[in-house]
Amino acid sequence: MRTLLITGPGGSGRTTVAAATAHAAARAGVRTLLLGTDRTDTLGAVLGAPVGPEPSEAAPRLTVRRLDADEDFRTDLAALQDRASSALDLLGASRLDPEELTPLPGAGELALLRALRDAALPGTHDLLVVDLPPVPRALDLLALPEELRRYLRRLLPPERQAARALRPVLGRLAGVPLPAEWLYETAARLDLQLAAAETVLADRGTAVRLVAEPGPAGADAVRTATLGLALRGLRTDVLVATRVLPEGAEDSWLAGPVAQQRKALAEWRETHDVRPVAHLGRDPRGADDLAALAVPGADARPSAAEGPSAVEWPVTDSLADDGVLVWHIPLPGARREELDLIRRGDELVVTAGPFRRTVPLPSALRRCTVDGAALREGELRIRFRPDPRLWPRTG
Repeated sequence: MRTLLITGPGGSGRTTVAAATAHAAARAGVRTLLLGTDRTDTLGAVLGAPVGPEPSEAAPRLTVRRLDADEDFRTDLAALQDRASSALDLLGASRLDPEELTPLPGAGELALLRALRDAALPGTHDLLVVDLPPVPRALDLLALPEELRRYLRRLLPPERQAARALRPVLGRLAGVPLPAEWLYETAARLDLQLAAAETVLADRGTAVRLVAEPGPAGADAVRTATLGLALRGLRTDVLVATRVLPEGAEDSWLAGPVAQQRKALAEWRETHDVRPVAHLGRDPRGADDLAALAVPGADARPSAAEGPSAVEWPVTDSLADDGVLVWHIPLPGARREELDLIRRGDELVVTAGPFRRTVPLPSALRRCTVDGAALREGELRIRFRPDPRLWPRTG
């Protein structure tokens, strides 16, 4: 199954592009699921019909639904209370009724990760189109599976369950099951769920489709989004430029905006596969308007020419010439003054602009010391020199 994640700056028309992309794919014969993530029914407004949490058919081969983070949160908390019932009873805590629960911050993000995991399972659809939140929230969400799994491994490392065989005995002495047991079980279940979502994001069939209106604000948003996606090892498939004004308006008040858009489009074409979408002169509503936008759809499966979904970070061997190994990290749009690197054991903390990621070092680099770094042509090149105390001697 292929997955297209649609995002862009607020007000760029990302929801419209998501709906138009799904419609175009369905018209081409691809069985498509369109998933809305906004709390309000913005997707229904574009489609011309309400979209709810239950799947519904918006057009032939096109199924739509909207996440219900409230219901997912109530279900998850009720299940957690059931699993922790012994500990709660021991503490004299009273349970929360589902009717009094309101979702906490982050409930929507977790609901979306679950939806990604479930929608990617073999089923009745070939393409999943997700209308993600605007760029800043979308990038945080895409980072969530990896970051939460890293936190879980640090806080509850599996190897600390070595004394698990003693817990039943200790539990009988205390009279109740020990909380540590269900805590580790809960962490293990959560880790599996996050791993499944992470697998979807890393799949070759997954890509992020950026949406922006050409202009200074859109250019800044695209640069930031491209940098954040590269740091996460995700690729974009196309950049949809929305509300593009017609050429030939040099003698009207549109001359300035047209020139501004022309400049932004020319700059974007140097680094992106740009697909301009004309301004209809009105807010698109319904299937006819979505078809008139001529937004590119998507095949059911990625072609071999598209390559891997993840951005590759290769290590090159320059030991013979310079005595170093070089780790190449593509960071298009990065600025030297906004970069920072910290080595922590077998991990490297990379900060690029407003983004930060902690990544494990490739095995060969763990036996090296950092010898310097340079940013050239949108690529961060980190030099590692073998540590004589750890590097195997030859000869």
